[in-house]
Amino acid sequence: MSSGGLFVDITPIRRSRDFRLLWLCQFVSWSGRQTVLVAMPYQVYILTHSSFAVGLLGLIQVGPIIVAGLYGGALADKFDRRRVQLVSKTVLALGSIALAIGAIHLQAPVAVVFVLAAVCSATWAIDQAARAATMPRLVSRELLPSAMSLMQVTFQTASIGGPALCGLIIATAGVAWAYAFDAVAYFPVVALLLLLSPQPAVEGHHVSLSWRAPAEAIRYVRGHRLLVGLFSADLIAMIFGMPTAVFPALALTAFGYGPTALGLLYAAPAAGALIGSVLSGWVRRVSRQGMAVFVAIAVWGLAIAAFGLTGRVLWIGLAFLAIAGAADLVSAIFRSTILQLSIPDTMRGRMSAFHSMVTTSGPRLGDLEAGAVAALVNPVFSVVSGGIACVVGIGLLAALLPQMRAQRASAEVSVPRPVVG
Repeated sequence: MSSGGLFVDITPIRRSRDFRLLWLCQFVSWSGRQTVLVAMPYQVYILTHSSFAVGLLGLIQVGPIIVAGLYGGALADKFDRRRVQLVSKTVLALGSIALAIGAIHLQAPVAVVFVLAAVCSATWAIDQAARAATMPRLVSRELLPSAMSLMQVTFQTASIGGPALCGLIIATAGVAWAYAFDAVAYFPVVALLLLLSPQPAVEGHHVSLSWRAPAEAIRYVRGHRLLVGLFSADLIAMIFGMPTAVFPALALTAFGYGPTALGLLYAAPAAGALIGSVLSGWVRRVSRQGMAVFVAIAVWGLAIAAFGLTGRVLWIGLAFLAIAGAADLVSAIFRSTILQLSIPDTMRGRMSAFHSMVTTSGPRLGDLEAGAVAALVNPVFSVVSGGIACVVGIGLLAALLPQMRAQRASAEVSVPRPVVG
């Protein structure tokens, strides 16, 4: 596939053994993780019959994710990033085992699910920060947009297969087996990570793990308006335009689809994003990446609102969710590329963790917003109003940040040499 053509550029896979290993590792771990992300809200909804409770499931994860984002990135800058991933993935596997045990006959109370969700979300944020900070070391600067696209291919493929498989598992075997699938998936993940080259800390760079760690991260972000724009854009998209908290209510009550179609609702945005990622060979030719982020998020919001208006006809609703997913894919590629190319390696762990904190907590806050509005009005109104609010919000942000509208592919950043051995 030509890097200058229509299809995704696979040059990073061909040139870098370590990138191939990380790419495969992420595909397997994301596949398992997606089953958990569907199983937990389903379990909470079955136990409580409340979309607001599903929203609270998201809210309860925000605090731990913020702590992980402020402190966890320091771990990725201070220690070997491969080792950080190994430890975090082990914790995640244990968390899925605990969820599986608690889901047998739905014996665990909702509070236990909330606690385990909080622990696993924080751990996942640390894990993904270490992974994201590792990737710029594995490919050349000019290939980073292509590497981001390839990561999106694995993520979106897993986001299709994981939810669809989870819906099938829940319908035939029960929710406990969905968690068990994720736990088993970590065995090949750890094996692939052990083959990855060590990713040690940068030589001579001190990283604090005290109270100064979050202060340093926040101060760095505040000093760079481009980073403020990137993180704010993602929060607007996820808080107002992320309707997944009401998917169980839409599938089981408002639209009357059933649990099998629930998996399709979760998978549809990923299907659109997968198509977009496969056809992403053009991303290396985009210069005004900041403006591309604004446009993509506006399309996302419009498509979400359209889904809410036409969701009773399943195939039309799924089509609009797919369009939304493709737009989100474009936003994710350019946000990640801008982030990684505008910061030095000494800060990549902390900024990747901050980014992970935003991208992980944003959907949880969106769950709360969607669940609360659904409880106050109805699920369909929640989806439509959220999509419209997303478009208005991103328009205001674009007006306030001319620097981001004018942003172009940045110049080379001086990267300190990591310690070898």
